[in-house]
Amino acid sequence: MKFPSSNQPGARRARTAWVLAALIAVAAIWFFVGGSEMPADKVAKAAARPALTVSVIAPQALDWPQVLPANGNVVAWQEAVIGPEISNYRITEVLVQVGDQVKKGQVLARIASDTVASELAEAQAAVAELQAAANEAKDNATRSRELRDKGFYSPQLNTQYQTAQHTAAARLAAAQARQQTVALRMSKTVVLSSDDGVISARGASVGSLTQSGQELFRLIRGGRLEWRAEVPSADLDRIKPGLAAVLTSPGGERVRGTVRAVAPSVDPQTRNGLVYVDLSASSAVRAGMFARGEFELARRPALTLPQSAVVLREGFAYVFRLDAGDRVAQLKVVLGRRLGERLEIVSGLAPEARVVDNGAGFLADGDLVKVVDGGQGKVAP
Repeated sequence: MKFPSSNQPGARRARTAWVLAALIAVAAIWFFVGGSEMPADKVAKAAARPALTVSVIAPQALDWPQVLPANGNVVAWQEAVIGPEISNYRITEVLVQVGDQVKKGQVLARIASDTVASELAEAQAAVAELQAAANEAKDNATRSRELRDKGFYSPQLNTQYQTAQHTAAARLAAAQARQQTVALRMSKTVVLSSDDGVISARGASVGSLTQSGQELFRLIRGGRLEWRAEVPSADLDRIKPGLAAVLTSPGGERVRGTVRAVAPSVDPQTRNGLVYVDLSASSAVRAGMFARGEFELARRPALTLPQSAVVLREGFAYVFRLDAGDRVAQLKVVLGRRLGERLEIVSGLAPEARVVDNGAGFLADGDLVKVVDGGQGKVAP
């Protein structure tokens, strides 16, 4: 065969075509003759590679409390309404705000005292005047008795002096009573806290006039809150004073409490009764909140697993049991109580089984895994 000269463009294209044809032929021979064994070998190796590196645990039997769930409102244990005790006087100063912690006897507000102070000064002056008159009448009565005994005064004149003494004493007592009344009004120009607690509402404002029955402040006594849980009437007999309760705040924090009392009556509309639970001091709950909680009725054994070992799929709970050959089997389980990060397994799992702890969500039924101590469940490379 005669080829074109290598210096011609057509010759170069012909050589390139021949090289490509040769490569295609070699690839075809490899595919049909020897390539059929290589993929099978690689597939076998891939099939034997673990899908995940995991740690396994055994279910743990724990003594858990039996609980009764309930809902209810968080309210103040007792609220004290603090108002003015004198009317038609102007408020000059307000010293506390909503949320402030106050002590018993602490000054909350001041009321204008100029008028009352002048009345008090006048009452004090009247008492001083009548005190002097009473002293003079007493001295006159004493001298009249002495002179009567000596025969200088008649009994009638002596009686007049004695009457004047009693009259002056009575007038002094009346003036002193008026002074005490004005002094009492003077003390009421300072609004005091009736107990230790937290200010929950404030109606007082500088410049306003006080009125009879007006609410200036509302105080949560002692800062104590309680949870008024609504419990079905059929379960009320299971709850006794002193029983422990755990309240879950809207933010997810848990607040412990103790049952103080169970209402003696049931709402005829809802058939629920109120259970009053004293709450521990916590900033997680506030008066007026709606919260969920549970009562710890009794304790009983529970087969438990950490939450990380349970997988929720399509509305059901599953765990992955480690079988022979380091392969896992997916088991459907029924969940019960929950305490912290652990879940109760009611059925579907044997107590002696070993299950995947971390990384169970990445597994499927029948997967091969690599088991390590304290593994965090990572995908094998």
